[in-house]
Amino acid sequence: MKADGPGIRSRRETNGYGLRRFAKAAGISASHLSRIERGVTDPQPEALARIATHLGCTIGDLTPETNGDDSGNDRRRAGPDDDEGSRGAHP
Repeated sequence: MKADGPGIRSRRETNGYGLRRFAKAAGISASHLSRIERGVTDPQPEALARIATHLGCTIGDLTPETNGDDSGNDRRRAGPDDDEGSRGAHP
């Protein structure tokens, strides 16, 4: 799942967590958290959920698609064919 790595880092630091302490609390390795924050890798949905829980926010707050905007939640729930359907691809 695509994550806003710099946003995760900013929230972590704002909440007073160091990298190792936060990673341990979220149940992931410090090196994996570092790679997520730098945008080198994306977390599995379960890991992103744990990160969000420990930051006191939602998964949507940590993904670039929504970036905390409630209107983005509709896009996440939409099926993969919804864009084609809105273009009139299906009668």
